[in-house]
Amino acid sequence: MLAKMGYHTLIAQGGQETIEVYRQHGDRIDLTILDMIMPDMNGQETYESLKKLNPAVKVLLSSGYSLNDQARKIMDLGCRGFIQKPFDVIQLSQKIREILDRSDE
Repeated sequence: MLAKMGYHTLIAQGGQETIEVYRQHGDRIDLTILDMIMPDMNGQETYESLKKLNPAVKVLLSSGYSLNDQARKIMDLGCRGFIQKPFDVIQLSQKIREILDRSDE
C-alpha cells in the first residue's frame, strides 16, 4: 500500500529490528508505523525506545483492537496517531498525511 502511495519504505520484522533500522536510517525516516503486537518487543516498548533515539519521532500505531488501555498509554506518551485494522489505502493515506502535516513538534 505504501509503495503504491509513492512512499519509500524500510521494513522491519519486529521491535528490535525496527530500532536498528531507525538507528541506521533515522535521518531519512519521516514516519514509523508500529503494530501493537510484534515479535520480540511490543508496540509500547518499541515506541519508548524510538523516543529515546529521537524525542520527536513520528509514529502511527496500528492494531486489530480498538484504542484500548495499552494503545491509549502509547498515545499519551506522544504517539502521533492510531489506525485500527483492517484499514484501506484511503484511511491509511489520510492518517499518514495528518501526522506528516502536523507541525506541533
